[in-house]
Amino acid sequence: MDGIIMTVQLLLSLSILVGVHEFGHLIAAKAFGMRVEKFSIGFPPKIWGIQIGETEYGIGAIPLGGFVKITGMIDESLDTKSLDKDPEPYEFRAKPAWQRLIVMLGGIIVNVIVGVTIFILIVFSFGDVYISRDEAIKHGISAGTFAETLGFQDGDKILEVNGREYVEFNETFNADILLADGEVTYTIDRDGKVFDLTLTQDQTAELADEENSKEFLSVRAPFEFNGEFSKESNAQKIEKGDRILQVGDVEVTYFQDFRALLDERSNRMVDLTVMRNERPITLTGIKVNEEGAIGAGVTTLFDPSI
Repeated sequence: MDGIIMTVQLLLSLSILVGVHEFGHLIAAKAFGMRVEKFSIGFPPKIWGIQIGETEYGIGAIPLGGFVKITGMIDESLDTKSLDKDPEPYEFRAKPAWQRLIVMLGGIIVNVIVGVTIFILIVFSFGDVYISRDEAIKHGISAGTFAETLGFQDGDKILEVNGREYVEFNETFNADILLADGEVTYTIDRDGKVFDLTLTQDQTAELADEENSKEFLSVRAPFEFNGEFSKESNAQKIEKGDRILQVGDVEVTYFQDFRALLDERSNRMVDLTVMRNERPITLTGIKVNEEGAIGAGVTTLFDPSI
């Protein structure tokens, strides 16, 4: 069933894309006074059509393309005998070259305009989603290997960078901070104790190394399972919406800690305790593969800011 749905979605998307493209040719041709005989989304046989003015609009049964037939455009559908006659003013071949060029490019131009418009609407509708300072302080950080060597610890709460509060968490380690001349000072709350952790310019320069920058700092991520599984997984007893409580007898809340515990238990069976419908449930015999994964999808539960 999923395959059928995906096929229908693909064909529908293709039809819309082609329809928009051919519409670009149509409006350009009409704008320059050319006669458009047919406009179709999909190829024959025709399953629907309507005549409006000089143009027949239709939908074909084969949703693998579309076409616009413009009078006087030289293609395989043109009656070559008509070329012996002088072109009528409304024919494609009677128009100046610059107008013909715009008609030919009309489909691409409209595709670009529609794509940019959709992108702008998405940005204005959903904004730039980021992890806020409040969320970062609420959950604390997960320190990567290199960050630990610099003095960061899991659970640290970054309050300020260089004496200033940040808005988005990624401002705590972006290029403006790490590539700036001089030291970078982080004000940290660790278990209620507030102190400054200062990185030298030499230390921040080491972040140019991909291994050091990988997972340098991230916000500890609360999560729930989303009900999706890999083919090899035997974790289907986990249900969508389950939240992890324990791996074996070790309590765990955040995804980074969960993955670390699974890494330690690769190629073994584990018991997971999850919260389901406000009740703790223990799921036994979950297989951890050699990569330290159980093949179950998750969704993070940050309160996003826009």
